[in-house]
Amino acid sequence: MRTDIFARLDREPEPPKIEVPRMTRTRLALFGGTSAFYLAMVVAVLLSTWLVTLDWKIMLFRPYQQWPGIHGFLDYYVVLGQRGPTAVMVAAWLGWRSWRQHTLRPLLCLGAALLLLNVSVGSVKLGLGRLGPHYATQVGSAELFAGGDIFPSGHTANAVVTWGILAYLATTPRARRYLSALSAVVALGVGLTTVYLGTHWLSDVLLGWAAGLLVLLALPWCEPVLAVAESWILAVRDRVRERLRDRRRLVPSLPVASGGPRPGFFPAPEEPVRETVGVAGRRTPATGG
Repeated sequence: MRTDIFARLDREPEPPKIEVPRMTRTRLALFGGTSAFYLAMVVAVLLSTWLVTLDWKIMLFRPYQQWPGIHGFLDYYVVLGQRGPTAVMVAAWLGWRSWRQHTLRPLLCLGAALLLLNVSVGSVKLGLGRLGPHYATQVGSAELFAGGDIFPSGHTANAVVTWGILAYLATTPRARRYLSALSAVVALGVGLTTVYLGTHWLSDVLLGWAAGLLVLLALPWCEPVLAVAESWILAVRDRVRERLRDRRRLVPSLPVASGGPRPGFFPAPEEPVRETVGVAGRRTPATGG
């Protein structure tokens, strides 16, 4: 007898009806507020305001020297924000969900979120060119346009998006609440860990949180495109399957001895017409009446 736990691992007989998130007024308000916060952080760093002063105070405080006992643990914990390992783990989980629910939407949502993250965060990183705390050259400076790629924090933004996509794709309100809280704690911890290790300024982390949240809030705008992409991929899959079935029908089902030649697709050659040839020097007698 199988329990319900193991039964839930089986593939569902048909795709379930999943409610796709829409861009509601609440989401629009959150998107607008987060965008305003994002812009305010960028302006505060560009103008070298109190935020840059706070960055330097934390950097000179050197948290990793104040509390060295947790350094080893946080070296491993910060991996939860690295794009490669986290993307593999989450993609494996979402791949199983795609198989179980007969839909490519979980994997497509993850791909779209990572694409938006790379484009948005990468362009700002390269455009502002900020140096990290370990490479700072002048005390009190914002270290902008110096060839760096630290602002906003990619670790933090990736933690928000990679773990937050699980809450975005949750199928029940209860699961969505729990996963939202869990992803928020992980993203918060990853961002603060980078500040502790001295690899990011505090302002980098604040902007990373905002950048990741903007990607998650913008995903409902991508849903129509993802639906079209899923339909196209499934149609291509069906055509490929049909061609493979047609090829199997052409293969003759003749028994083949072990080590013998395999039947091919070439037609059998036609036998030449044979004519009756008499013995040399003799004529065939006529049989007429």
